[in-house]
Amino acid sequence: MAITAAFMMPHPPLIIPEIGKGGERNIQATIDAYGQAAQRIARLGPETIVLISPHQVMYADYFHISPGAGASGDFGSFGAAQVTIQAAYDTDFVNLLCGMAQSRNISAGTLGERDPRLDHGTMVPLSFVDAYRTDYKLVRIGLSGLSLAAHYDLGTCVQDTADALGRRIVVIASGDLSHRLLESGPYGFREEGPLYDRRIMDVMERGAFEELFDFSEGFCEKAGECGHRSFAVMAGALNKKAFTAKRYSYEGPFGVGYGICGYEVTGSDAAKDFKALYQAKEQNRLAAQRAKEDCYVRLARDTIETFIRTGEKITTPDDLPKELYETQAGVFVSIKKDGGLRGCIGTIRAVQASVAEEIIQNAISAATEDPRFSPVLKEELPWLSLSVDVLGDAERIDSEDALDVKRYGVIVTNGSRRGLLLPNLDGVDTAAEQVAIAKRKAGILEHENMLLERFEVVRHF
Repeated sequence: MAITAAFMMPHPPLIIPEIGKGGERNIQATIDAYGQAAQRIARLGPETIVLISPHQVMYADYFHISPGAGASGDFGSFGAAQVTIQAAYDTDFVNLLCGMAQSRNISAGTLGERDPRLDHGTMVPLSFVDAYRTDYKLVRIGLSGLSLAAHYDLGTCVQDTADALGRRIVVIASGDLSHRLLESGPYGFREEGPLYDRRIMDVMERGAFEELFDFSEGFCEKAGECGHRSFAVMAGALNKKAFTAKRYSYEGPFGVGYGICGYEVTGSDAAKDFKALYQAKEQNRLAAQRAKEDCYVRLARDTIETFIRTGEKITTPDDLPKELYETQAGVFVSIKKDGGLRGCIGTIRAVQASVAEEIIQNAISAATEDPRFSPVLKEELPWLSLSVDVLGDAERIDSEDALDVKRYGVIVTNGSRRGLLLPNLDGVDTAAEQVAIAKRKAGILEHENMLLERFEVVRHF
């Protein structure tokens, strides 16, 4: 045996009667579907449940897997401390999974535990499962700030660990959908909220997991989703598996989307390599994009590829348009991979003798010196998207009313602290957001005074 099934499940605490106190009747369809899915899990008889929770401890570049013999938790923070959940951990599974992830250069392990108690993203699904079966062990996995592809890869490790141990395994991907469906909801309304829920439920009920990668980080952030990365891990656990997909329910009466789907494994299917399907499509997109790159972006790409492969800085080519030799300006080089930022470094004003030299220097820095990311690796080079922003002169403005997030970037200054944000960035929709992000980058506190400047850019793709 190995992975027998996987389930997408939400985790609204309100669904627990002691918390909802009657209010849970407003999501009766979710309750009924939860009961059906939990009964099905019980009939499958898992020896181990692997549960991925967005409310487990989360790190930017590391997957935390809960250590120890077991854990317990309660719903005290939701006013129901009398409702408790206990679980014994499958330590053999955890140990093998950690070793397998490390052997594949996936940053995952049992270090960094902050709170051993079970989180509500774990307890809500288990409260339903436990009504029908409790003789299982648990593996609890947190999410990370890494790419969806990295989450998928961790899921393949879950599958391979299950195969190696030969146990009956059920995977639960805990996650709500959009939190921005209604003005009265916890985060208000955004048009991306209902759109996300329609798209994700279509993808999940078809089991077309390669389409999970088509959701950009900016779109997911605007939608206020919480489970997308959980679903990516689950998809990896079903890599190359034949399965039947079933939609149990969807509703969102409180402004948060709750969806339940199940996937029962029926055999193997090499065609269901969802990451490979996505990568084939991505290769075509990147090839078309590269064919359209102008000389600014080609210079940045040649610089990065040469430096990562050889460690050598290229000399300035002699076949560039003259404006790259004859003008000076601040330049930002941005690198993206799998739809997310992979590096971005730039200069507000010219430091080098020409724009060409500015691009070369900042391209190397973006690929190797951005403190938010590890240096770019050789195997990543074919998957990178690049853009180059050439900055115009900055002009002082009196307030953020003079900003337009699509047209102007912003510079905020307080003494020696300075922060910059480029214009027309995915997920930044208002001047207030733009200024707030720039202030955080500069370390300027909310109440502190600042000098505001705006600038325009010429963006090259």
